[in-house]
Amino acid sequence: MSPTPTAHADKPALRVQDLFAQTGGDPLSNAFARKTAIHPRTTARPVATADMDATWEVIRKEPRTGKSVAYLHIPFCENHCLFCGFYQNPWRTEHSRNYADAIIRELEAGKNDPAQAQGPIHAVYFGGGTPTALDASDLTRIIEAVRENLPLAPDCEITIEGRIYSFGIDKARACFDAGANRISLGVQTFDTQLRRRMGRKVSGEEAMAFLRELSALEQGAIVIDLIFGFPGQTQEMWARDVETAASLDLDGVDLYALNLLPNSPLALSIAKGKLAPQPAQSEMGHYYRLGHEILAGRGWEAISTSHWRRTTRERNLYNLLVKSGANCLAYGAGAGGTLGNVSYRLESRLDTYLETVQSGRKPHGFMMYAPASFDFLKELKAQMEVGMLHVERLQDALASHRFETPAGQIRPLFDQWQESGLLEQSNGWARLTTAGRFWQTTMTQSLLHWIQQNAPARVA
Repeated sequence: MSPTPTAHADKPALRVQDLFAQTGGDPLSNAFARKTAIHPRTTARPVATADMDATWEVIRKEPRTGKSVAYLHIPFCENHCLFCGFYQNPWRTEHSRNYADAIIRELEAGKNDPAQAQGPIHAVYFGGGTPTALDASDLTRIIEAVRENLPLAPDCEITIEGRIYSFGIDKARACFDAGANRISLGVQTFDTQLRRRMGRKVSGEEAMAFLRELSALEQGAIVIDLIFGFPGQTQEMWARDVETAASLDLDGVDLYALNLLPNSPLALSIAKGKLAPQPAQSEMGHYYRLGHEILAGRGWEAISTSHWRRTTRERNLYNLLVKSGANCLAYGAGAGGTLGNVSYRLESRLDTYLETVQSGRKPHGFMMYAPASFDFLKELKAQMEVGMLHVERLQDALASHRFETPAGQIRPLFDQWQESGLLEQSNGWARLTTAGRFWQTTMTQSLLHWIQQNAPARVA
């Protein structure tokens, strides 16, 4: 594959000083002007549409090496919650069987491909959309097809993501019986009034009752998401949410800052004055610290910058592996994956996806080649995700990748972040403080910008 300039080649060069945090004051409030809300991305070169089939023919014949996961996308929702940026298709009962048939056909089509058949799969994630919207019989058929057609590791984590509305204990029991061992539910808040304003159909009391019943099954890890930064949500309301989660027999909880997308129904409602504004950016870090302190005070363990666990049943494998650059086999309309140095996304238009799978072809949406420094960059992201960086090892890796700027030039950045209260360095390690964990994605993006700017101007 021929050399090509990086995506930053036509932009003004960054200086390390451009990535410094503000000093003085409270780092939770003002370390940076804004918090990066998306997962940091790397430079990459797109594969031409005409070349995607040929590229797939090459990569599907290559056995996977290293850690691997699989992702199955279920792109339906019963309603569009105001804050959500993942809504694709309205749920219709008739979608269930047809979509399950298609995703199973896609799994079966690749069962003899070395890229699918060789090498253990360590985690499988059913995401969306709302996977739990599927009928129980169709959801279990897909789980069984995963177990039949993918070489799952003996301790493979199989997660079903969903929402409490339209799930039900019988459907949960069916998922466990089919082989799922982890359920992740988007609760977001237990405050009934706030839930109603955000488009959630189940009350906070009903959510708590269902979670107690679900945990009582003792058949797998039960994990929920909570979000801070909703319009009208006070720190007292947030504290009650986290305390409620901590009081339930859950295995894990994610604490996320609300990402207010510019054209989302929530952003439009705020702009029209129908809802109160979000808490100020300067306050958001204090919500994060409050949640951290409540869970830590009750003996929960932070296993990433956004995820806590109460029991060792919860491993959060899929999230940790995919963020560290593991191979990811993708199935379903709009699913994204990575094999070797190629990342790809499947066709997201539902009708086109169904027709393409029915014809026996892989429903490609787009593909991209990873940068030459991808192995190093994914290690960097993995370390930042858990809040611990081995500085000397990173500097050695930078040198081995022949970056044009001396690797030691990242040292002033780490020193300045330490002065700003974002990390602490000792014995060759840098550990993110609570403020650093809150700003983790922003700091990771800064590191990626600096490193890729000084990387060899080519991709793999």
